[in-house]
Amino acid sequence: MKNIQIYNADKYLTSAYEKVEENIYKGRNPYYRGSSWESEEMYVTSLTFEQEPSLGEGETPDDISQYPLEGILDLFGVCVSDFYDALNAESQGTCYQEFGSEHLENVRKLLGIVGKHVYDKKFQADDLSEEEQEKYKGMSEEELEEEGIIWYETVVE
Repeated sequence: MKNIQIYNADKYLTSAYEKVEENIYKGRNPYYRGSSWESEEMYVTSLTFEQEPSLGEGETPDDISQYPLEGILDLFGVCVSDFYDALNAESQGTCYQEFGSEHLENVRKLLGIVGKHVYDKKFQADDLSEEEQEKYKGMSEEELEEEGIIWYETVVE
């Protein structure tokens, strides 16, 4: 993901949202189902970005790649709270996503990726014995992932 920027959605100007601080709003949690352990409200912000197909990301905004998006969700403890389907379907290259959390600090930290480059970097175990190298030699990348020989981590630069 590159060219990550703030998206000021018009919906944030409605009475359904309360501005908490610059680029962060409080609104109804779209995933709230009445449980005592979840909050009715959620802090949200929206971002735009471009995907990088050369790094295995989606080709179009209406096909947003799971990675590195899933890594961002995990790193910052946020969820996707609006997919902006219509905007993404109309866009040629810019992706739109709203991110939310019940915890304000998580959304604050997420905003730290604005202007940065986020991608999944491949790592590989380097200290394999000759016997292990031979064992894993003919395996596919997917099989090597399952064995823990290679893995991916989300990088923010």
